[in-house]
Amino acid sequence: MGYVTRIVIIGGGPGGYEAALVAAQLGAEVTVVDCDGLGGASVLTDCVPSKTLIATAEVMTTFDSSYEELGIIVADDTPPLEGSARVVGVDLGKVNRRVKRLALAQSHDITASVTRAGATVMRGRGRLEGPQTAEGTRTVVVTAADGTERRLTAEAVLIATGARPRELPDAMPDGERILNWTQVYDLDELPRELIVVGSGVTGAEFAGAYQALGSKVTLVSSRDRVLPGEDPDAAAVLEDVFRRRGMNVMSRSRAQSVKRAGDGVEATLTDGRVISGSHCLMAVGAIPNTTGMGLEEAGVKLTESGHVWTDKVSRTSASGVYAAGDVTGIFALASVAAMQGRIAMYHFLGDAVAPLNLKTVSSNVFTDPEIATVGYTQADVDSGRIDARLVKLPLLRNPRAKMQGIRDGFVKIFCRPGTGIVVGGVVVAPRASELIHPISIAVDNNLTVEQIANAFTVYPSLSGSIAEVARQLHNRKGSGTD
Repeated sequence: MGYVTRIVIIGGGPGGYEAALVAAQLGAEVTVVDCDGLGGASVLTDCVPSKTLIATAEVMTTFDSSYEELGIIVADDTPPLEGSARVVGVDLGKVNRRVKRLALAQSHDITASVTRAGATVMRGRGRLEGPQTAEGTRTVVVTAADGTERRLTAEAVLIATGARPRELPDAMPDGERILNWTQVYDLDELPRELIVVGSGVTGAEFAGAYQALGSKVTLVSSRDRVLPGEDPDAAAVLEDVFRRRGMNVMSRSRAQSVKRAGDGVEATLTDGRVISGSHCLMAVGAIPNTTGMGLEEAGVKLTESGHVWTDKVSRTSASGVYAAGDVTGIFALASVAAMQGRIAMYHFLGDAVAPLNLKTVSSNVFTDPEIATVGYTQADVDSGRIDARLVKLPLLRNPRAKMQGIRDGFVKIFCRPGTGIVVGGVVVAPRASELIHPISIAVDNNLTVEQIANAFTVYPSLSGSIAEVARQLHNRKGSGTD
């Protein structure tokens, strides 16, 4: 029997378990060290739970915003909340039980897949012990819940420990009234008045979801607009939708402290204003799980923010140590984490590998409407980082959108001025996460707007707007900035 390469993966999220699958399939002896359950935060407390909650909110929003226009008559118009004009209600306890059930089921499915592939799953917390040995191996110490320790030897180690919610000293979550995004699934009743601090992706998604479920929502944004990191046209559409549906969006407002006040909470802003609500959700970013892991002692370089530095094939500064996922601070996306983990294993085990190319990553904000993006952005064009033409077409002109009562959203595509090669795009629409895929394919394969325009689309369909934008870019109609 030949020599078998030993690999230890610390962390069982998308970066970790996808790496384990690849390494096991390539014949390595793989051990995954995990303390919470495979799937990590993505499956257990973040992506899967939040999108399951949003799925219920999406039904509520679609019903509320279009039932009258579509001619639907509702017999019982008793509002579920005092002062609400809603005609349907939600049992949040039941919703959250479903959320947790689906998350656990997904975690169990992942564990079964990993073990079936031949990897070993070990429950505990892992840390690196010292530098690489003369034989080229690394030691990982695994501490179980009862305090017992076990040492594992490996030729390669992958750090995939993710990140956790950032906390403010004067607004510490208590799990009851002041919450972070991992704690909201323990609520049995819908918050009557929810204050959401932070208007990034997480804050915007939860603010929109709870508003759709029936909460009165105040969104505290320290920036000029919601979603400051997203396409400005897309963010403007979403903020307009939020305000039109009754959300109190407080721009250029920063929370200084949040405290319990009787049966509710009070958030004090830096300008002295005080906001009252029944609950507060803190969504002020995340910090990497890198402390207490012996990383720097092992030669692993950390950035100023505490993330693990990696190159485009997931190598850290320490020989034989790789990293993937949110712990690297590259892109807080499950798809990117999974790709980083796979790339790490392909690279170490000598298989063909392509370096991580962030300009082909598609992402989505699961608000209503959704915001999907890929490739170069409006900011890249405006700053001169890339020379590109663009056309933006409102969905209002799309026949399928008219039929479905969709009034908000657009399709925007960026292409190179000479060749017409598609370099980026934005879709703001229901199910934008599905509609972005043809643009992603175009970006990934250097397709031109002519090729996109000449491909058949179904009539009527929302995807028809993608072809129409491509036609306008190809024909050079207007100024190219419609």
